[in-house]
Amino acid sequence: MNYSADIKKLPRHFLPQDFAISNWETLEPFFKDLDERIINSVAALEQWLKDTSELEAVISEDACWRQIRMTCDTENKELEAAFSFFMMEIQPKIQPWSDKLNKKLLACSFTKELDQKKYFTYLRNVKKNIDLFREENITLQAELNVMQQQFAVIAGKMTVTVNYQEYTLQQAAKFLEDPDRNLREEVYRKISERRLQDKHELDQLFTSLVKKRQQIARNAGYSNYRDYRFTELGRFDYSKEDCFQFHEAVKRYVMPLVNQLYETKKKKLGIDVLRPWDVEAEPPGIQPLRPFKNGNELTEKTIACFNELSGVSLSGKTFFGDCLQKMKTMGRLDLESRKGKAPGGYNCPLAESGAPFIFMNAAGTLDDVTTMVHEGGHAVHSFLAHELELTGFKEYPTEFAEVASMAMELLSMDYWNVFFSTKEELKRAKEQQLERVITIFPWIAAIDKFQHWIYENPDHSETERADNWFRIQDEFSSPVIDFDGLDEYRRFAWHRQLHLFEVPFYYIEYGIAQLGAIGLWQQYRSDPEKAVQNYIAGLALGGTRTLPELFRAAGLKFDLSPEHVRVLMEFVKKQLDSIHSEKNTGKW
Repeated sequence: MNYSADIKKLPRHFLPQDFAISNWETLEPFFKDLDERIINSVAALEQWLKDTSELEAVISEDACWRQIRMTCDTENKELEAAFSFFMMEIQPKIQPWSDKLNKKLLACSFTKELDQKKYFTYLRNVKKNIDLFREENITLQAELNVMQQQFAVIAGKMTVTVNYQEYTLQQAAKFLEDPDRNLREEVYRKISERRLQDKHELDQLFTSLVKKRQQIARNAGYSNYRDYRFTELGRFDYSKEDCFQFHEAVKRYVMPLVNQLYETKKKKLGIDVLRPWDVEAEPPGIQPLRPFKNGNELTEKTIACFNELSGVSLSGKTFFGDCLQKMKTMGRLDLESRKGKAPGGYNCPLAESGAPFIFMNAAGTLDDVTTMVHEGGHAVHSFLAHELELTGFKEYPTEFAEVASMAMELLSMDYWNVFFSTKEELKRAKEQQLERVITIFPWIAAIDKFQHWIYENPDHSETERADNWFRIQDEFSSPVIDFDGLDEYRRFAWHRQLHLFEVPFYYIEYGIAQLGAIGLWQQYRSDPEKAVQNYIAGLALGGTRTLPELFRAAGLKFDLSPEHVRVLMEFVKKQLDSIHSEKNTGKW
């Protein structure tokens, strides 16, 4: 198969080459054209679909750039205004037209003559969008889109002072790896206290978001937002009961491993009591891993890492690294943390120009390496799906999108030598990464279970919300860690999870995808070339297949059962034990 990162902007045939969205009046004629066009053959219908796709791509890219620019500088009021203008003045006018075009497509007699396998997921999404559309929700959704971004504005202002220097919370987190236990506790408390300063503002924002989301759900005929959101997210292939089963699987088969890891950590640090500021630390005398100094070095080292992975698995080709190099050349990377920048990280696909944008808050830690290769996996997915015929074909399920990113974390590990000067450092990095693979599951389960409670009980008070978060968090907290005296911090720990504010219910995907990623890594340990070919084969399908079909294309099993979780956890534990054994025998 021939892969190239020489991505090209999609040619325009329907819209003028120089057209840019400035207001609704310039955009509306294209919707009218599509609505009024006579479709008298299958060929005419397919051309109509291509023209609709072109319009969707231009609109999507415009909206994405507005959001990207605003998250890069949350203090710039002009950028915030540009985003709000689109969401309040343009997007609400697009929605009724999109509904009209969706209905036109399903009513067209030639739709039945389309290749039903090729268009199955596309038409399924169209029908879903028709079923959900309500005129009365247009204004509510526009308001919601703007409100959700207020989390980034609030969080982007948060800083703490450590050793007389100001840091963003992302930058300050690196001190939690410091050998000095007193410093770790100081920074942990400063970060937690800083979040508490805005707890009332964040709580009020979240209460407003829940109320508005619940109203949208009721307008669409749903009793709660959870059920509405499952439909909106296109969760056709699993249910809330599957999520509950996953929560229980984490308790049964992941928590015992987490407890073992923290017992080992306690012994390694030589302490009697493990506190939350100890879990990322190294013993005295061992310096924290510092794999890069700045964003440019992170970029160059990740490109080198991806080139090595590609070289081994793709007959010497450097496709994965070429994708990042292309993005660097195009200015599609904003990696370093700074004041005024929104928290978190993302890869934003750009539907028309193709090469996506990676946003993150790097501070020089191993977690940043993980984030970069994670987002790099998303970027590869964007490159592979770009040539698909319709914009709708590129809207792949988020559960599989996260397989692309989380699998890249594991597949690239053997080539992290570019980040570290010694084999011992590389071993430590792999060890920490695999520990993270295990310890992330309880947080995923807690956040997901919390969301189910929130929207099953939408009229809850702020106190009830904090109480239930505390209860759920305890279900997935290790008894090895001593949280004595930290209850107030823990009651509001959910405030740091931007998904709750900005993309509700988008979190179980990380758990589902982590299972897929482990499965691909399992393949890779046996046959690297075949595993990478399966990885690419699944990604290249975009959203043209159902979620179980995408998993099968990658040689994976779509399964959330406790037994499947158990088997995969045993594999990860075996790999981690192997690393421990090699370190203890002095093999490395």
